[in-house]
Amino acid sequence: MLSFFAFVRENLKIGPRYHGLIYLAESRRNLPTIRSHHHAELELNLVVRGTISYVVAGRRHTFERGTLLWLFPGVEHQLVARSGDAEFFVAVFKRGLVGRVSGRPAYAGLKGRPPAGDGVLHTWVGPESFELLRQTMRSIMDGAPDADVLNREAGFGAGSNFRFEHADPAGLNAGLQHLLLLCWRCQRGGQASGRAVALHPAVAKALALLSESTGGLDLGRLAVRCGASATHLSRMFARQVGVPLSGYRNAVRLERFFRTYREGAQRTIAEAAYAAGFGSYAQFHRVFTQSCGGGPRQRLADP
Repeated sequence: MLSFFAFVRENLKIGPRYHGLIYLAESRRNLPTIRSHHHAELELNLVVRGTISYVVAGRRHTFERGTLLWLFPGVEHQLVARSGDAEFFVAVFKRGLVGRVSGRPAYAGLKGRPPAGDGVLHTWVGPESFELLRQTMRSIMDGAPDADVLNREAGFGAGSNFRFEHADPAGLNAGLQHLLLLCWRCQRGGQASGRAVALHPAVAKALALLSESTGGLDLGRLAVRCGASATHLSRMFARQVGVPLSGYRNAVRLERFFRTYREGAQRTIAEAAYAAGFGSYAQFHRVFTQSCGGGPRQRLADP
């Protein structure tokens, strides 16, 4: 199934002073970033509220509160769905830090990859460990950019001028190392968690085609290219991915809008919206407002 995807290596743009970064992603503030991608850094998520769903290795994994999950360097992953109340910490660790830590026998597993056929290593941590991890992550975030900024710029893709900064680089680096050790100990002592659904080939292909399309692929043509009827594809997509196909298409368009608007090609908001595949400005405005909690002129004027 993975052959359908055009893999993208994401540059997280973490400055040389930092061994990684951390922020709290929130559905109510976090703009949709759903492009399938991988990166050179080790990524760790802790779900603190609601549920989140990733597609990894051709399967959709859904994780609930208390789940610790690992996305290893080079592993293609795509965040495809989140509950409306979802909150989850995202911590990223550079190779140098991981290399230093994994030189100790107890942490050698950090150099590896998740088990074949699963694609993502995950565990559920008990209440005491969960609270310890949550408090540790919050303390490391002291001195980081404002939460609105971090959520708006999450992904740090090529179209963004944002660069992660922290008021105390030494404290951040020490905190990230402590966090990495702590989380790996929790992983080794935790319990398996998460629900995985193997994607039907038609659904996997639809995900890829929608991500690659510039917006001109309607449901009928999409279904033909995926080898399924429009009705059957819509039902399978919603059941397996966790969001309606139409909602996913609009999220793709919105993500593409932000990349297009930030390219600096002197496009207006409306021009970038049409370039992203929206059929009208009214449609774009409705989708933007529902996803971002405010109109485009209001949100894009924020510093």
